[in-house]
Amino acid sequence: MMTHRFSLILSALLLLGSSTVFAQDSNDGDEGSVALSVEELKKQVIRLNRDLFILEEDLLFPASTQFAVFLSLDTGEFLKLDAVKLKLDDDTVASHLYTERQVKALQRGGMQRLYMGNLKTGSHQVTVFVEGIGPDNRAYKQAATLEFEKGTGTAALEIRIRDRSSDYQPEVAIVEWE
Repeated sequence: MMTHRFSLILSALLLLGSSTVFAQDSNDGDEGSVALSVEELKKQVIRLNRDLFILEEDLLFPASTQFAVFLSLDTGEFLKLDAVKLKLDDDTVASHLYTERQVKALQRGGMQRLYMGNLKTGSHQVTVFVEGIGPDNRAYKQAATLEFEKGTGTAALEIRIRDRSSDYQPEVAIVEWE
């Protein structure tokens, strides 16, 4: 809703600014200055759009309630990742099915922001369910749970999926960022 409103405002500013520039410069007959004015106006709209995006992020996710969950993958021998489901206080807040390309990007060191939202201070429980193809090409499912205390600042968790060579199995852990 808010993003739609900002888009309408930006469109109106662009249209109004363009018509004003053309009205002023059409009398002069100098097409070069018209093009420069339009380019400068476009740059101003882009800067305004960036500022509005930052403002919208601050309004939707204030630092005192901001909560994010990221996913990292350091596996390949013992797990081929298919899907991840995230529960926060018994509510499913995110789920994702992975393509081969996305899995390769994660294996090369990428990190996915699985969830971002608002969370009140206090005790909370996060549970992640990981599905894929495990050792010996068998279906693999594993869950991990973390109870944590949300303070007044921003909170971030990382779901780490990695190969564990000690027993030739994948390991799923949830780690709280400091």
